[in-house]
Amino acid sequence: MKHRRLPFARAVAAAVLIPLILVVAGCKTPSDDEVKKSVEIVGLESKWVAKEYKTWPHPKLTLVPTITFRVKNLTSAPLTFVNFNALFKEMNAVENNGDNFLSAIRDKGILPGELSDPIFMKSNFGVEGTSLASFKDNPSWKTWVVKLFVQWKGSHHVPVVNWTVVSRTIDFKEDAPVKPKDEKK
Repeated sequence: MKHRRLPFARAVAAAVLIPLILVVAGCKTPSDDEVKKSVEIVGLESKWVAKEYKTWPHPKLTLVPTITFRVKNLTSAPLTFVNFNALFKEMNAVENNGDNFLSAIRDKGILPGELSDPIFMKSNFGVEGTSLASFKDNPSWKTWVVKLFVQWKGSHHVPVVNWTVVSRTIDFKEDAPVKPKDEKK
């Protein structure tokens, strides 16, 4: 009787283990080189935008660096579930000043050879002043750089853009002063 159970146990083990091995083999994490060869960052632009703006009771304007770009799919299959991490810092600084993690490309994906919609990433920290004019000579408003990482299919965070200088362009307009209406006499 015991020798009859052994072939049955082997068959059950094979029926469970073979599909499991095939699934694990199909879930291979791509190498850093494979990730870099799968995506291309296109049309990278940078600028500063307002994070906080108030005129009363004490004027305050906080500007933060941003980047906008598109992703080109260099693979032969739809590109899905891609995450990005942007690290922002002052040039030559040791530590980062801000960051942004974004799950940008989800289940819709990008078809082979196609471009994504524009992807916008904004630092969570920036530089504070009181008005746009205060940034002209503000010693705290130094040159910043950004490093962009991509993560795909469980890969590491792979650098795809290394320390690009953030433009000094400011995309913000202050409120126009309110003029009193002429009073009728």
